[in-house]
Amino acid sequence: MRKTRPKVLGRHLVADPQICHGEMTFVGTRILVSDVLAEVADGMAWESIIEGWHGRISKEAITEAVQLAGKALVTHSDEFVLGAAAA
Repeated sequence: MRKTRPKVLGRHLVADPQICHGEMTFVGTRILVSDVLAEVADGMAWESIIEGWHGRISKEAITEAVQLAGKALVTHSDEFVLGAAAA
């Protein structure tokens, strides 16, 4: 019996304790959202990312991941402060 249930984080994103140790993945895959976001951050073209994952994720899925990451950054920006800005 399952102790914890999957967390549905969007239409394309899920965190399931039974898959990849509960790390966020794209629905129906074991592709880590963090891996794809790292590729986006490295400047890879989204079509190349999709091709690299053999079409198992879509542009819409990447868009959702980037949007969620952006919301998380804005919501938790105080946690990411490296120092005071110069006046």
